[in-house]
Amino acid sequence: MAEEQKHHHLFHHKKDEDQPPVQESIYSETTGYGEPGGGYAETTEVMAVGSGPEHDYKKEEKHHKHLEHVGELGATAAGAYGLYEKHESKKDPEHAHRHKLEEEAAAAAAVGAGGFAFHEKHERKDAKKEDEEEHGKKHHHIF
Repeated sequence: MAEEQKHHHLFHHKKDEDQPPVQESIYSETTGYGEPGGGYAETTEVMAVGSGPEHDYKKEEKHHKHLEHVGELGATAAGAYGLYEKHESKKDPEHAHRHKLEEEAAAAAAVGAGGFAFHEKHERKDAKKEDEEEHGKKHHHIF
């Protein structure tokens, strides 16, 4: 019964090594003289082994989209923490300077996370563009 159950876990991904490398014969030549079974004979065969499966741009695009969302989440969290520290600086005047410093640090973290999200958005667009170029997507211009 346990063998029949399918387990759906996060870390059960298909491995690249399960796929055999692509082999393709580029050049083959047989030269020789004399009778079969005797004399001189030479066979030359050149094989090209592919580098494996082609680059998966959809997977790369999904990866960059995920990282973009992580950057957005980081910017949101840092911004919320900055607002909290601003509130604390007003609420606790005795330690206001410390809260102001933490507010500034949170603002810097929010800017950095926002920049990371922006970077990943452009990486995702580049991956999409490369995928379209590789697969020959046609752009239809109306005007």
